[in-house]
Amino acid sequence: MIGRGCAAALLGIWLLHGCLGSSTPPVHLKYQAKGKSPEILAVYEAWFGEPNHIAVGYSSHDTGKIKDQIDAAKKLGISAFVVDWYGDRDTYVDLSYGLVQAQAAKHHFHVAMMYDETSQEDGATDEAIADLTMFHDTYLSPKSPGHDAYLTYDGHPLIFIFPHGHYTDWDKVRSVVNQWNPTPLLIQENSPRQYAADFDGFYPWINSGPKGWTPDGSHWGELYLDDFYQTMADHFPDKMIVGGAWAQFDDSKASWGLNRHISARCGQTLHDTFNLWKKFIPAGQVIPYMLVETWNDYEEGSAIEPGLPTCGGESPPASLKDEESPVATPQ
Repeated sequence: MIGRGCAAALLGIWLLHGCLGSSTPPVHLKYQAKGKSPEILAVYEAWFGEPNHIAVGYSSHDTGKIKDQIDAAKKLGISAFVVDWYGDRDTYVDLSYGLVQAQAAKHHFHVAMMYDETSQEDGATDEAIADLTMFHDTYLSPKSPGHDAYLTYDGHPLIFIFPHGHYTDWDKVRSVVNQWNPTPLLIQENSPRQYAADFDGFYPWINSGPKGWTPDGSHWGELYLDDFYQTMADHFPDKMIVGGAWAQFDDSKASWGLNRHISARCGQTLHDTFNLWKKFIPAGQVIPYMLVETWNDYEEGSAIEPGLPTCGGESPPASLKDEESPVATPQ
């Protein structure tokens, strides 16, 4: 935030308006919530049943299970699953995505796609263009089963991007998807950097922060989220801010795991990550979405599907809405 030289007596005014005489205008978000709180989304992994992933007791192709998951998510206040998707690099997950979208349409739920970018340098841009074109034609077309369930903001479909190799030329990808009708909103992970102009918004991902991971998981990401929200508020209020919230993290079951941990802290980690954005956004403005990370990633130990974390004999919150601290109103 600006205004580090303001007098302490002006702190209350600064929190809403900045220092008197400052040349920096107050933050005004271009994309804001349609209601009084962010719409809650949850990242959904659709690979269970594949032999290269752990067994969790169900298949991602079981439509009955998908319906049950949608029902459970709705009870928690979640309105959409954001499904990891890999194009034709993973046909199992592609089929899963189609099943989730169809079930979402039947049960008054929403779905969005998170595109996992290839980690291969050769052909990364062509692959991204081909994958996104395939997705558009298969799932966003008016003839696609369940296409009305796809998550939109002012009529524009949201597509989340999970970067891997950072080899994609997003200028070229953007020029292609701009020909869609309606054009999509591309939401990239982390703060803007190269190709920032090609993305319509950004979201944070599970991160312990600049001090690194600790064996007890006590670094839950506060400094990382501080930096993300401050950067967005100060420099990119014209981009969509999608908040990130996580309950815990433990990648010891993942084949790619590095024995990293974030402690649930008796549910406090979820509560804190759910509300930290309010430190940096002016009173009376609400970011449009909060992305829970994740619904069912059991390999990285971030799943809330089994229930929200608590301690001792405490009862878990009935809804993620219960995790929200009130949003201040303008004074």
